[in-house]
Amino acid sequence: MHQQKYLIVIGGPTASGKTNLAIKVAQHFKTTILSADSRQFYREMEIGTAKPTTEEQAQVKHHFVDSLSIHDDYSVGDFEKQSIALLDNLFEENQVVVMAGGSGLFVKAVCEGLDEFPEVSNEVKEKWNQLFEEKGLPFLQEQLMAIDPDYYHEVDKENPRRLLRAICVHEVSGTPFSVFRNQPKPKRIFTPIYLYLQKERTQLYNDINLRVDQMISAGLEKEVIGLKPHLHLNALQTIGYREFIPYFENKVALDYVVDKIKQHTRNYAKRQMTWYRGQDDWNEVEDFEDALNIFENMINNV
Repeated sequence: MHQQKYLIVIGGPTASGKTNLAIKVAQHFKTTILSADSRQFYREMEIGTAKPTTEEQAQVKHHFVDSLSIHDDYSVGDFEKQSIALLDNLFEENQVVVMAGGSGLFVKAVCEGLDEFPEVSNEVKEKWNQLFEEKGLPFLQEQLMAIDPDYYHEVDKENPRRLLRAICVHEVSGTPFSVFRNQPKPKRIFTPIYLYLQKERTQLYNDINLRVDQMISAGLEKEVIGLKPHLHLNALQTIGYREFIPYFENKVALDYVVDKIKQHTRNYAKRQMTWYRGQDDWNEVEDFEDALNIFENMINNV
């Protein structure tokens, strides 16, 4: 009989302990971990990304950590292709593989596949951006309602970027954006089991503040100084790095930068917690035993 394969996906807000839990689960199943934290892919970004330590990586093999340079052109589509090819190999030897990380889009790409949209030219983008600047958000909302009422009723109507994307896709294809989003998803050889670590908010915020202090002690300022010529790159448009820009311009003190990193990280964690709580597929866990129990219950009910 063909053995069912499971990808245990461990999510949760930043600083909730995903790495530690992923290692325990991987050791239990004698398997490996795929990192889906897109910030940890970059070799040059060591301290500010809270990568698994050398000791942690020695305990369990982590795929994709340190796999890229900040100068590499890399997309979520590239990650999907590489992950699926890797999982095809890993599942030949293992019934269970673990994926850990906070990048929801990267997790979704691997577990469900990405919707494929037509390319939109810069000319079309510029045209609609110009119209948005001239006529405002209500104009975009009216346009989208006229061409794609299905997407209009589910999109965040206050987000001009989402509205512009849907309108531009319709312009170049003549097809509503919602049609592309509802394409049949590719079949996967595994069943994803989604677990997210929830931590009491006060404790989580304290852990975030402590971790930022530890990053500063470990030399985050020196790391970012070394990356200063590259702060315009996409990989560095992230918390823990971009906050240093006004510091380098002698506009603020280091204490201010540290406070901002803490504040932005807490804000990010709050958004993550809200997102996980709103997902039907994700199961809240508190520790390793909890994770194993939910896994066992779920596979017995599949």
